[in-house]
Amino acid sequence: MNCLVLGGTGFIGSHLCLDLLEKGHRVTVFAKSAFHPVLKEMNAYNGFAFIQGDLDNQDLMARTVQGQDLIFHLVSSTTPKVANDNPSHDVATNVVGTLHLLDLAKNSGVKKIVYASSGGTVYGKPAVVPIPEEHPTWPTNSYAIHKLTNEKYLHMYHELYGLDYSVLRISNPFGERQRVGTGQGVIANFLSKAYRNETLEIWGDGKVIRDYVYIEDVVAALVRVMDETGSHKVFNIGSGEGKSLTDVVSAIEIVTGKLLEVRFLPGRNFDVPVNILDIRKAKQELNWEPRVDFVEGLKRTAAFYQFEQIVK
Repeated sequence: MNCLVLGGTGFIGSHLCLDLLEKGHRVTVFAKSAFHPVLKEMNAYNGFAFIQGDLDNQDLMARTVQGQDLIFHLVSSTTPKVANDNPSHDVATNVVGTLHLLDLAKNSGVKKIVYASSGGTVYGKPAVVPIPEEHPTWPTNSYAIHKLTNEKYLHMYHELYGLDYSVLRISNPFGERQRVGTGQGVIANFLSKAYRNETLEIWGDGKVIRDYVYIEDVVAALVRVMDETGSHKVFNIGSGEGKSLTDVVSAIEIVTGKLLEVRFLPGRNFDVPVNILDIRKAKQELNWEPRVDFVEGLKRTAAFYQFEQIVK
């Protein structure tokens, strides 16, 4: 297939693009920066193309979308940490650009859009755990609200214009090449600090529980929905298990062999106490389930950040 990956040099996007190229698909990466080490790896494959630009450049997007069979929409201009600082900017940059993309897609013969939503934030404070896709969505974060808004527009364009789509509500992905210092990716940030012998910082008392899923399993889910044509359009993608931040720190100490210093900061009011996803629908409808357990994924991730520190 001709696949356009918006955000193809990001954490999830880079792993996805390499997997698609290895499977023989033609991949166009659309990203803001042309300076990323992973592009050299991708360039070794036939069928790879790169386009530098922003989602709000409508003329460039119109040319980019032409001839594409499927679009992976993985890009966001904000993170949960900063989105509440300026909700109007969050909406203007993430929702309006997506609407322009949907218009281009329905007029250009695109068969399907796969959208990466946020299973870690869209539900808000859960009434039940693990959280099923049917759970009410009352988030306390603008980032989650723009994700949900885009989900609704995808549904609208499917109903009105026949543009197919799948939404993956991904929990907390982790793994190699996740960027540190972006406000996302607690495991990557903790490992990076551990190998630099720096103090870890935790918002709150460390009892916040999250669902961590390894990047290889996330990519497998994204690839699995490429051909999915069933009536279910929204799927939770996670491990189905929860770990507190203190659990994560303890696991990192075991894997790295380091005794870590932790500083606890005041809790943030948008952090829900627990988020664990119910992944039964993905298992049943997509024949997908996580294959890499937390400890194995952590070992692989730790090896990557240890090597990065040695190289630096």
